[in-house]
Amino acid sequence: MSKPKVYVTREIPERGLEIIKARFDAEVWSEYAPPPKETIVRKVTNVDALAPLLSDKIDAEVFDAGPKLRIVAQMAVGFDNIDVKEATKRGIYVTNTPGVLTETTADFAWALLMALARRVIEANEYVRNGQWKVGWHPSMLLGRDVYGATIGIVGAGRIGSAVARRAKGFNMRILYHDVVPRPNLEKELGAEPQDLETLLREADFISVHAPLLKETYHLIDEAKLKLMKKTAYLMNNSRGPVVDEEALYKALKEEWIAGAALDVFEQEPTPQNNPLLTLDNVVVAPHISSSSHETRSRMAEMVAENLTAFFEGRRPPNLVNPEVLEVRPLSKWL
Repeated sequence: MSKPKVYVTREIPERGLEIIKARFDAEVWSEYAPPPKETIVRKVTNVDALAPLLSDKIDAEVFDAGPKLRIVAQMAVGFDNIDVKEATKRGIYVTNTPGVLTETTADFAWALLMALARRVIEANEYVRNGQWKVGWHPSMLLGRDVYGATIGIVGAGRIGSAVARRAKGFNMRILYHDVVPRPNLEKELGAEPQDLETLLREADFISVHAPLLKETYHLIDEAKLKLMKKTAYLMNNSRGPVVDEEALYKALKEEWIAGAALDVFEQEPTPQNNPLLTLDNVVVAPHISSSSHETRSRMAEMVAENLTAFFEGRRPPNLVNPEVLEVRPLSKWL
């Protein structure tokens, strides 16, 4: 029996890629930049599986072009780039790589918070650009204390909860807003559930960890930003469109809030003319919250594990759309 054909839209870390190449007839897009949509549409015509990344749009156009397509095994925890409803209707399984990047992403949220509060990026440039002319001065690059401050966590799922655990180590008052009650978070850390408006009014640092849904698009908009303290900071390493960038620029420019740190943007890569990039009170990164050697390698392995399970007739360990089991029951291939 011939091996199932898999198209991988990027050279994912070696540990996962080796497994895929050993078990499947795999073709891998070799360029650093993502393949154009038309390339994916062309390549999917004769494959049984697709292994995309978050930047690849996988929708009805792709499904129409791939009559043999049976599974989309994404290397990401998010899957808002995939039309999951359409995939389910067509009997196409969708998997992701959750859990493994929780601590790594929470680490980076904390890196954003600390860099913003203590003006680390500005200080780096201050030294490198030759501005450091006086050895020490009482008002040089004053930042804000993190220890003992109040943090507001918007979205207290796996990553938001991991951020809260780090906040406990800094003796912070922890507020959280989530549509799902988190009694364990309250018991373990003393976290306080709050409506979003109260959280925004009271927090010194607001860390956004909400998924991108219809209900969360521009969740943090102009009205919400106006509720924040003038001394407060906003961090977002969830999904860019959760924050209204136009409103955020206005809030920062007009000093409604003290600063922001972003690892995600409404458009990625963000254009060089994005006005947020002109502001000194903004820390930016190119969507690298899960970017550690250990985490990315494990994510690639999970892609391979999801593919292997599916083609062996087993339920993939990270199935996003379990309803698909009723549309197309599992059958062994390998």
